[in-house]
Amino acid sequence: QVQLVESGGGLMQAGGSLRLSCAASGRTFSSYAMGWFRQAPGKEREFVATITQSGATITQSGASTYYADSVKGRFTISRDNAKNTVYLQMNSLKPEDTAVYYCAAGYGATMFRTGYSYWGQGTQVTVSS
Repeated sequence: QVQLVESGGGLMQAGGSLRLSCAASGRTFSSYAMGWFRQAPGKEREFVATITQSGATITQSGASTYYADSVKGRFTISRDNAKNTVYLQMNSLKPEDTAVYYCAAGYGATMFRTGYSYWGQGTQVTVSS
């Protein structure tokens, strides 16, 4: 059982930055892949970013992260296993980034919602024009 608690959401003008945090319970945090998803009103929950579990890679180049095209180059996912926390640094925010952001934990990094077993409660991010 993993409990995820998100924080860091809020209101920001376009072009600004926010850093979301997701604190996880348990001593086995490093064994979980982590992901961020978001859901805007009237839309399906969509993939944002993922980071592998400790020691795993996604690509043959050794990358441990993967991003949706819509956020690539602007968002950065990272984790601090010592703090049982995953982060989403969001730069150059756009109004279309407005959504409820959810963190999730699973057994392998994936862009698919079904690949994650545990979910946070979500944190609202609102970006104004």
